[in-house]
Amino acid sequence: MTVLVTGATGNAGGAVVEALAEQGIPGRALVRSERKLPAGIEPVIGDLNRPETFVDALPAVSGIFLMSGYERLDELLANAAHAGVRKVVVLSSSSLDGDVTNAVAAYHHATEEAVRASGLAWTFLRPNSFMSNTLRWRDQLRAGDEVRVQFPDVPVSTIHPRDIGDVAVRALQGRHVGQVLRLTGPVALTPVEQVAILADALGRPLTAYPMSRAETHDALFASMPEPYARAIEGFFGDGTIDETTVNGTVAEVTGHQPRTLQAWTQENAALFG
Repeated sequence: MTVLVTGATGNAGGAVVEALAEQGIPGRALVRSERKLPAGIEPVIGDLNRPETFVDALPAVSGIFLMSGYERLDELLANAAHAGVRKVVVLSSSSLDGDVTNAVAAYHHATEEAVRASGLAWTFLRPNSFMSNTLRWRDQLRAGDEVRVQFPDVPVSTIHPRDIGDVAVRALQGRHVGQVLRLTGPVALTPVEQVAILADALGRPLTAYPMSRAETHDALFASMPEPYARAIEGFFGDGTIDETTVNGTVAEVTGHQPRTLQAWTQENAALFG
């Protein structure tokens, strides 16, 4: 078994690389430039939008961990099938629980549909928001101890990226073929509660400023393209997806309870410095 991990330097892809290395499973990490990787993980220099740049790395690969939303996906999947790849595990999204036409859900849906049509075995992972999204508060923390939080009253059961990595490795080992796995963290917390947990990890007297819906709207539309801002406002402001409910999928698939936000913040406290 050898796994090719796309998005290998990101939160989820990096977690898959860590899980493979920990379990001694050979892996190939698709990266844009040379970098240090864990033992047993081989770098593959390439661009996910340009399948020809890593086609030579596909022979002897048994499975691919695939990010959603990239170009020329049909070509990549055809190359994989020709090379003998057997399984694709897609990092999809909780957004597909609702309207699949919004800007965020649409590209995940297109990826899932292309993989379904490829003839390869597949598993789709649809996780909640990542615990690592708390890193979006770093700039505010450099300026002081107040954190402006969007959708302050909406609890979300955020997920540790490493739990996504552990589930992905189980699926890449040939399990859960043809299944859509909805992944949550262990408990639903409001952003205000998340700030309190981060304060404990950092040893700082952080306070959360609950942004109004109007303030949140303006901040979203100033920070990203309008279709994506509208989608996110719908998800959490209008409740078009449910990231509050907690399920047992991580424990059922991996045999361990999902990791807590306390654990993630303690592990990554140095990133907020």
